Amino acid sequence: MNETAPLSVDVVSDVMCPWCFIGKRRLEAALKSVPQLNVEVRWHPFQLDATLPKTGKDRQQYLNDKFGGPANAASVYDRIREAGQLEGIPFAFEDIKLSPNTLDCHRLVLWSRADNVQSDVVERLFKAYFLDGEDLTKAETLVRISEEAGMESDLVEQLLETETDLDKTEAQIAKAQESGITGVPCFIIDGRFVLAGAERAETIAAALLHAEETRSDPEAV
Repeated sequence: MNETAPLSVDVVSDVMCPWCFIGKRRLEAALKSVPQLNVEVRWHPFQLDATLPKTGKDRQQYLNDKFGGPANAASVYDRIREAGQLEGIPFAFEDIKLSPNTLDCHRLVLWSRADNVQSDVVERLFKAYFLDGEDLTKAETLVRISEEAGMESDLVEQLLETETDLDKTEAQIAKAQESGITGVPCFIIDGRFVLAGAERAETIAAALLHAEETRSDPEAV
């Protein structure tokens, strides 16, 4: 195997998806369990709800529209909260006031790749939304996150005022949908193996090991 070519893990996710946050934790646990592997994680955009306005939508109204009422929403989120606790994520759904359109968040994640801080930026976006109830539609929130991650926040602020890479981001989302991805997170390992959903760390680790073995020995598939 060429040591300079890491095993790729392309994660298709949305910042407002709680299972994507859980999936990130499980991926991190999987990577820790296979330290012998050289893995490169790359993040790609998806939108659970592309109909949300740029300024977002009142959270309670969003939940009512999506789940048909607070009782149904509570049932769904109780399960997510429980799964989050197992991964060390203290979801604070009650603090979320606005369901955001996440296109600008995805633009920020795209730009962060150049600084090699994608996973850090994704983590900060998840925490800002799910733990701190921050408004991800506000440019100042994204600019602050970029600064904390070590990006050129002045440049990010300027870019957010434009439509730079908006078409590219929407095209990537469309490409994911055209490839058959209907839900997230979705992990694409070495461009060959797909894990749909927030799989357990053990499952992800096994898939990583299998991908590595079959990459160096095609007969082992």
